[in-house]
Amino acid sequence: MTYKIKKTKKKVEAQYKTLYISVALADQITQIAGDNDTSFNNVVISMIEHCLNENEE
Repeated sequence: MTYKIKKTKKKVEAQYKTLYISVALADQITQIAGDNDTSFNNVVISMIEHCLNENEE
């Protein structure tokens, strides 16, 4: 049996950015992430995308 290398998924080009936010806001985002079994980063990105999409309408 021959080992086959799985193809990697195409990822969107990304970059690191630093945000300075209040402790209270970070705590709220952390709580939302925990409640939804996801990462802090995913919550922030989802919120930004949602706001940008709402702004386009």
